[in-house]
Amino acid sequence: MDVKIELSWKERLAPEFEKPYFSNLVRFVKNEYVTKTIYPKGNQIFNAFDKTPFDKVKVVILGQDPYHEPGQAHGLCFSVNDGIPLPPSLQNIYKEIQDDLGIVPPASGNLERWAAQGVLLLNATLTVQAHRAGSHQQKGWEEFTDAVIHQLAEEKEHLVFILWGSYAQKKGAFIDFHKHLIIKSAHPSPLSVYRGFFGSKPFSKTNDYLIKTGQTPVRW
Repeated sequence: MDVKIELSWKERLAPEFEKPYFSNLVRFVKNEYVTKTIYPKGNQIFNAFDKTPFDKVKVVILGQDPYHEPGQAHGLCFSVNDGIPLPPSLQNIYKEIQDDLGIVPPASGNLERWAAQGVLLLNATLTVQAHRAGSHQQKGWEEFTDAVIHQLAEEKEHLVFILWGSYAQKKGAFIDFHKHLIIKSAHPSPLSVYRGFFGSKPFSKTNDYLIKTGQTPVRW
């Protein structure tokens, strides 16, 4: 199956594109785009991969679902398009960056600047129906994104996996912590932010590890 995705990812994920679950997923997603309002735009489904080629990845932030309100989702987890008000989770992420690093984040919630530095902003599910959180879960995306994480964890060394909340932590449970840095905390959503997200310092921990392993730190 020909999938429009960045070439380095296309080569590594080619076996997934030939599996029955992926054919079923494509059929489902295509029908959803024809019959309903789906986010992100069709040409942005694989935006995280297009912005961060496999060889450039050094940090993985794992989200769950794309945003499901108009104009927000553009294929990068936690990120919104320029000019869109910051969702609550992203507001809390920015607050933690300021507390952790003393950096005042920009007004824009567009995180493409992170993606360009090697931060893969990967949602477990890559599409969603408007106003219906979780509507495309259990359709095949999770199997696909599991394969992505396996590829990274097995083929690369000294990655940082940032796993916020129990969902991300379960999804990343198999990652070898001897080979990579795994940062876990509560999710930045308002429901759980005071249960261990604030004060967890994921951004300075990431940069300390990148420097220690001879990599360039991220300009958060």
